Amino acid sequence: MLILKNATVVQLAPALLLEQQDIVIEKGEICAVGSGLAANYPQAKVQDMCGRLVMPGMVCAHNHFYSGLSRGIIADIKPSPDFISTLKNLWWRLDRALDEESLYYSGLICALESIRSGCTSVIDHHASPLYIKGSLETLRKAFLRVGLRGMTCFETTDRNGGMREIQAGIEENIAFAQTIDREKSQGSYLVEAHIGAHAPFTVPDAGLEMLAEACQITGRGLHIHAAEDGYDVSHSHHHYGLDLIERLEKFALINDKTLVAHGLYLSERDADILNKHDAFLVHNARSNMNNHVGYNHQLMRYHNVALGTDGIGSDMFEELRFAFFKHRDAGGPLWPDSFARFLSAGNTLLSRNFGARFGEVAPGFKADLTICDYAAPTPLVGGNVAGHIAFGLGASSVHSVMVNGVMVYENRQFSVDVAPLYREASDVARRLWQRMDALL
Repeated sequence: MLILKNATVVQLAPALLLEQQDIVIEKGEICAVGSGLAANYPQAKVQDMCGRLVMPGMVCAHNHFYSGLSRGIIADIKPSPDFISTLKNLWWRLDRALDEESLYYSGLICALESIRSGCTSVIDHHASPLYIKGSLETLRKAFLRVGLRGMTCFETTDRNGGMREIQAGIEENIAFAQTIDREKSQGSYLVEAHIGAHAPFTVPDAGLEMLAEACQITGRGLHIHAAEDGYDVSHSHHHYGLDLIERLEKFALINDKTLVAHGLYLSERDADILNKHDAFLVHNARSNMNNHVGYNHQLMRYHNVALGTDGIGSDMFEELRFAFFKHRDAGGPLWPDSFARFLSAGNTLLSRNFGARFGEVAPGFKADLTICDYAAPTPLVGGNVAGHIAFGLGASSVHSVMVNGVMVYENRQFSVDVAPLYREASDVARRLWQRMDALL
């Protein structure tokens, strides 16, 4: 049993701030929260939080750990004036160059940096067309080595090998979900599965039918990009005569475990379908800006919105800030508290998929916690925590991170020496970039 003594408990949704709280943790779960509780547990280990902020762990609800070794990339990349050319010239070459070694180090570095920035869980969306079988287990090993909670899946697509590639992607998704079923039957576990697909424009109807069967077999939900660019919408209208989400619903792929990333150009009908099935839209503000695909003006239309990064790190403090400022720049009416709710909503996704409770510092909830040093220059109360994040509190404030009751990052240090891992990752990245150029 562990007690975090003298903590300032902070929650984003529902908004809450309580000072001088003791948090009792056992077997990865919060058992009790209250003032002066440490005296009731004389045998417990006690760690004094010295008034630090202790909040539910932050979740990146859509990420691409396969892109972790692309930072500062040096490769022969043709000019890419639009989104599709960016995919073809950069990302679809990078993912084809991935092998087991480069994927593992990419996942490892991303996991380390997620935790360092205060993120306790990442929902990943993976692609490596020349290394499909076993790729999700490689990513799981990276998650587990660092102690990061999360989910992953393989983004099924026909863009390299037609239906044969689709079959291989679906088989990898099913096999990984079945591996996870065996893992969780043995007790506590950290990594879950979605059934992944790239985007509707690279999955024909026969592929959607196979994805629906995979979801039914495994009991998992679909994780897919949709309407990140207008091309996805026009492709669906031209080839299938349907809106994007309407087409997915036709194959029973929309439910309360479905995660749709981006959604910039979804129709009102598409939004209604997602709401009807209690599905999630994940907003990725920085990625949308980087890819110059536009802005989602319809965030208020959706019942369930979470925040992700789409491969631009896992700093969710930064993602909230960009999401808020871009919204304001686009003339939007929402204030930081709305984006704090979006950030908190990533924990709802975890709850639905792990069958446990996430997102509150309260008895019965998982002990996934972000612990911050923050000297507030103005009054800090439950109702204005979101404002402090938008204009002050950030990843540099992260002091410690707990996942499943274990301090995986403490006093700004990992339990292992990470410097050799970064040096090895740099060498692996050079070889990855060389393979990219060989694919020209």
